[in-house]
Amino acid sequence: MSEQKIEFYEGPAGGWGALRSVKNTLLKHDIAIKGAKTLLSANQPDGFDCPGCAWPDRNHASSFEFCENGVKAVAAEATARRAGPDFFARHTVAEMMAQSDFWLEDQGRLTQPMRYDATSDRYLPVEWTEAFALIAQHLNALPDPNQAIFYTSGRASNEAAFLYQLFVREYGTNNFPDCSNMCHEPSGSGMRPQIGVGKGTVTLEDFEQADAIFIFGQNPGTNHPRMLGELRAAHKRGARIVSFNPLRERGLERFQDPQSKLEMATLGATPISTHYFQVLPGGDLAAVKGMMKHVLEQESALGGILDHAFIAEHTSGFEAMAADLRAESWEVLALESGLDEAQMRSAGDVYIGAKSSIVCWGMGITQHTHAVATVQMLVNLLLLRGNLGRPGAGACPVRGHSNVQGDRSMGIWEKPPAALLDRLQQVFGFAPPRADGVDTVEAIRLMLDGRGRVFFALGGNFAAATPDTDATWRALRQCDLTVHVTTKLNRSHLVHGRDALILPCLGRTEIDLQAAGPQSVTVEDSMSMVHLSAGINPPASAQLLSEPAIVARLAAATLGDSRTDWLWLIEDYARIRDLIAQVFDDFQDFNARVATPGGFRLYNPASERIWATASGKASFQTHPVPRDTPMHRARASAPEQIVFSLMTTRSHDQYNTTVYGMDDRYRGVFGQRRVVFIHAEDIRALGMQDGDWVDLRTVWDDGQERRAERFRLVAYDIPRGNIAAYYPETNPLVPLSAIAIGAGTPTSKAVPVVIQPHAG
Repeated sequence: MSEQKIEFYEGPAGGWGALRSVKNTLLKHDIAIKGAKTLLSANQPDGFDCPGCAWPDRNHASSFEFCENGVKAVAAEATARRAGPDFFARHTVAEMMAQSDFWLEDQGRLTQPMRYDATSDRYLPVEWTEAFALIAQHLNALPDPNQAIFYTSGRASNEAAFLYQLFVREYGTNNFPDCSNMCHEPSGSGMRPQIGVGKGTVTLEDFEQADAIFIFGQNPGTNHPRMLGELRAAHKRGARIVSFNPLRERGLERFQDPQSKLEMATLGATPISTHYFQVLPGGDLAAVKGMMKHVLEQESALGGILDHAFIAEHTSGFEAMAADLRAESWEVLALESGLDEAQMRSAGDVYIGAKSSIVCWGMGITQHTHAVATVQMLVNLLLLRGNLGRPGAGACPVRGHSNVQGDRSMGIWEKPPAALLDRLQQVFGFAPPRADGVDTVEAIRLMLDGRGRVFFALGGNFAAATPDTDATWRALRQCDLTVHVTTKLNRSHLVHGRDALILPCLGRTEIDLQAAGPQSVTVEDSMSMVHLSAGINPPASAQLLSEPAIVARLAAATLGDSRTDWLWLIEDYARIRDLIAQVFDDFQDFNARVATPGGFRLYNPASERIWATASGKASFQTHPVPRDTPMHRARASAPEQIVFSLMTTRSHDQYNTTVYGMDDRYRGVFGQRRVVFIHAEDIRALGMQDGDWVDLRTVWDDGQERRAERFRLVAYDIPRGNIAAYYPETNPLVPLSAIAIGAGTPTSKAVPVVIQPHAG
């Protein structure tokens, strides 16, 4: 672990710092030579898909399609370290609970199925057959299948996800909470009724042709580093890049491309953003309305700004939205966005001056109360000038985990469309349940109420990823059985039910050998490209099973009268893909199409200006500027205190809940994680000093005490009245009832809190 210090970072994103991080990561995991060979097979036609983010590859056949964070993900999976039965024999669950999340995952790969023993407070080895029988016993003993909850991580392949949803629906429930519920659910909830699809409409080729790229609530330098290559190329050819982010993020400012010999030799860098607006957290809707109001005013003054032909032929609702914009007050827009009128007009001028524009967004948009409305406002902006369904233009929600979008394509959804259920019944001969299941927050409530009794997780770290940590942990501990399919130890395995299993699986980098030989799986990236992934490393243990094999063997053990030959399917994953093709029309000729280098793109009607909506048109949506959010109410209820808006965020040594190290290089934080980024003037207003230790307390109206203790204040460039801190350390502050309207996503980017001197 590095020395604890705060030291301002002056360099660009990428560059020599990224290369040093790659070297140190490989050495740390004792895989310098093996790791280098492994990385050269990442994102190759005969290799594996990076298990990190869902940003697509240029052609899935280049020689250097991985980034610093991809290296961390690959190295963590290919590590030489092992956490086998001897490790668990040395540590009780209580002892492991006292360790950090970083320490838990740093112990290495799991090697054998383990079952919790309450007498010794330890996990003990268990045979696979016994583990499947135990799960089946619990499931079949439930009086109602809806008392079981089946969580899914975005790591699961298409093949595993398809078998999983098939098994669970034949078992009798649609309880499919997944990681989408906690990140981009508002993107789909907003876009589907508006343009007919819940996915992005652009490809990488569109980034080559866009005149302007607008980035909202996203930090690509840490979360999607390969995206910086596209932004760098766009900037070099003269595209305008406009960033809206409360924090000054180095990856949005400048980038030193490790593949550029000139930049590396001269220590040069390429600017990224041509315009940078530090909007208030949750103020993006007001900022976009300001841009659109300016566009309409310029149309009235000059003409020729709007795409009238597109609006007339392809959209509805324009007049109502235009009337709402004209009536909107610039004073309100400025107050709620944190930008002044001139800044919003400046951003609008960039949009007006661009023939083709792309709008990108991340969880800085989706984890807010009015996230769905904000997403629809971003799409409204695109519709004004016909920036959908043509080259260089479109909507780009940037997904997180590598196959989170593919899971939804395979039917991992608690609200399945009737057409999917009809097709499953037709192909597999059983009657799927028709009632909606529970999302992530609803699943926690189900367990808290005692109505959720079995919790099964296909990957992920549920206990660390979810909000309201105290409530979530109480919920999991009330279960009769908790089961986790995983590659490494994490917090969720220690927050267990009365009975508990840890089932170790193969990783993306490992050879998956089945009866028909080595197998490939498929994944879908953020831009709907589907391609093959085949591991190249020997498995970390002979005891490991693949995720498809775990699901199939569990289904065979649980469903006594199923017509599906589950074990036959996993002998050759091409058989699974043939079934996927029978269920989903977009996957016709799946095996043949995915065999081509680079795979294929799923049909996206909005990309062709075909609107699969109720009206057959794209629709402008009208939304007021939010002025009665939990943040507004908290400040009104406690006028005597300074109530801050807390946004939870990742460090640079982190991906989702996986903590690879204790540094956040670009923000100047080293050797520690319990820090609060806060404006220097706000520190003075509190009567405190930079470096003081403080506690955070949520301001909420349910009477529950929510605290997170001992954080170090760090003066940072962030709008006054707002703070940022890492999750999962600050997840205890996010109330379970704090969710996005119309999507149920936890609003982790706007938590009302007060800061108090640390009690210790």
